[in-house]
Amino acid sequence: MYTELLNKLRGQNMAAKLAGVEAEPTLIDEFLLSGVSFVSTSESLESRFYQATQELFQCITAADHNGKHVWLEGGPYRGCWLESTGTINSEVASRFIPSVSQASFELYADLQRADGLMPYKWTKDGPAYKQIQLVTPLARSVWNHYLMNGRKDKSFLSKMFDAMRRYDEWLHHNRNTRETGCIEAFCTFDTGHDSSSRFWHVPDTPHLDDPAQYDPDSPILPFLAPDLTANVYAQRIYIGRIAEELGFAEEAKRWAKLAEETLSSLMEHCYDEQDAFFYDVDRHGRFVRLQSDVLLRVLACEVGDDEFFAETLRKYLLNTRKFFSKYPLTSIAMDDPRFDPFSTHNSWGGAVNMLTLIRTPHAFEHHHRHVELTWIMQPILSAFSSMPEFAQCISPWTGEAGYTRVYGPSILTMLDYIERLCGILIRPEGTVWFTGLTPYAIAHGKDVGMATAYSRTIDGVKFEIVNTVQGAEVYRDEQLLLRLPRGVRAVTGRDGTLRSIIGMSARTVEGTIEYDGRELPFRICGNEQQDYRNGSFEQVRAGSIIPPSYE
Repeated sequence: MYTELLNKLRGQNMAAKLAGVEAEPTLIDEFLLSGVSFVSTSESLESRFYQATQELFQCITAADHNGKHVWLEGGPYRGCWLESTGTINSEVASRFIPSVSQASFELYADLQRADGLMPYKWTKDGPAYKQIQLVTPLARSVWNHYLMNGRKDKSFLSKMFDAMRRYDEWLHHNRNTRETGCIEAFCTFDTGHDSSSRFWHVPDTPHLDDPAQYDPDSPILPFLAPDLTANVYAQRIYIGRIAEELGFAEEAKRWAKLAEETLSSLMEHCYDEQDAFFYDVDRHGRFVRLQSDVLLRVLACEVGDDEFFAETLRKYLLNTRKFFSKYPLTSIAMDDPRFDPFSTHNSWGGAVNMLTLIRTPHAFEHHHRHVELTWIMQPILSAFSSMPEFAQCISPWTGEAGYTRVYGPSILTMLDYIERLCGILIRPEGTVWFTGLTPYAIAHGKDVGMATAYSRTIDGVKFEIVNTVQGAEVYRDEQLLLRLPRGVRAVTGRDGTLRSIIGMSARTVEGTIEYDGRELPFRICGNEQQDYRNGSFEQVRAGSIIPPSYE
């Protein structure tokens, strides 16, 4: 099986796969430089992967102000949105076409208003400023892009640093009217939560389309918004890191202090200790008790320590009464009477949204919950294998594709999950993950024994991984580098030098890893990390698993 798949992978011609794609040739060449290719014994999964790579180019357009190419959100959204296209989408896509991601980040600095406000979107009609629409922290995405691409373009980093400092000032001047230190939501679209019961009886847009105003006749506005506040907390952390990288040591300390102040405000005002949940707070000081994906958004902004995150898994994210649907994660808790599972329209009222799924890995991996993340990725990849289109929403019950098609976050989630689960993932910290798992289709017993192979070029060196139900083989320039059992992730340097292993299964995995002409015995449990030192493995992080819950 290994040889058969490896030969098939090496016989793939990605240039031929993209031959009919209408796109700027230099962008296709840039994608081809990544060396990305994929094969599977599941014809449907392999076909969907290549559909994703082809449709990715439909999510690119030239910006009118400088002619550079930027990412489009896709589907009916023919523009670049700060909450997604210009942040998490660009962060993930930086592994495939980094020039487009960098231009998408710079778009928001280029079009920043004189008062510091960044546009919430850009379309061919120009920039728009009437709401803020923040979710993923821009500074984190900028920082990870900078690290992933050689840590060398400091002029780009400096440009973004100046712009993000000014935007921070605008937010605290205009969205802290109650002087709590929390960032306030003035409308539904401030958080991109279209059709969510979170914002029942709240206008979709700010008063008079002015992002500095809320409806003065509203009985409940403004809301202290936990996700907006968490965004600024994380933003300030990463602005501080960027300041340090640019040599501004005192500035870095100031931003770290500001971040702690924002975190303190978030926990004081928006966190309900009894429910262990984050809620909006209305103008009367009351919690808006709706349990939504606000929780995951806050966690993806690195709020809370490992135990705090573990408790949210137990109570909410892995709870089948809350967010852990058959195809997870829902946008509203399933046991809330306002939960609406329908995915046939642009809805955050309950359906599973691809923007949730592309934002999810950072929250889990920040707290070393690698195994639990696979329980989300596996059913979603299963859904992808049978979806005819890359939709914005899918059914939490059946995984069927819902609203729209050729949707950028959906395309990128597919590519991202393949790399994380069974492929080759380049990490910002300078490592590479080779994961010994295979997609496991959960519907109708189809493709449960599938095997896959994946390739990627890193610093001019070609790497390949072949995965079966028995284990994985990793090749460097067509020479065997590693052989490992199923259920283990090998972490290497960018040159393939083995650094550590991570347990990727709910079971304890025991056996040997072949590396550097040696057979290395090991025994590892889920989420445990062992570093490779002096010819053997040494535990550096204990493992534990949090199983799904039902009540």
